[in-house]
Amino acid sequence: MTHTARRIGRTLALVLPVVLVLSGTLAVTSVPWAGRSSESRMLTASSENVSAPAKSRAPQDVLRDRLLAELQEKDPGVALTSLQREVEARPSLAGHCMSIAKALGRAAVAYYGPTRAQSFSRPVCDTSFAAGVYQQAQSS
Repeated sequence: MTHTARRIGRTLALVLPVVLVLSGTLAVTSVPWAGRSSESRMLTASSENVSAPAKSRAPQDVLRDRLLAELQEKDPGVALTSLQREVEARPSLAGHCMSIAKALGRAAVAYYGPTRAQSFSRPVCDTSFAAGVYQQAQSS
């Protein structure tokens, strides 16, 4: 009985935060102002005609790549700690924290497997790392 209760508790501890984050995301994307307007289509169409490639990469892309390498060289816990420190030092990266943490979660599953990857989870950028682990585990 105790084993079953623990297993249910662990499952809820993993799934519930992910469901809450995803439901909040879906709620925001379903409001009328989140849809594509004619202005955004025009911007998209004009951006496709750009012939010169971008010369520099966005700071969040550089950080994500560095943290993914750190995840493989050390472990996801070290990468998550580095992410937290970078966001604290550069608040402009806070808007990208969730997507970077999800990418780390997906990479952790690919590198360590779902069970071990989940053991590194911590509350950096809400539960985005756990959400990435869960999404990758479900698609595997």
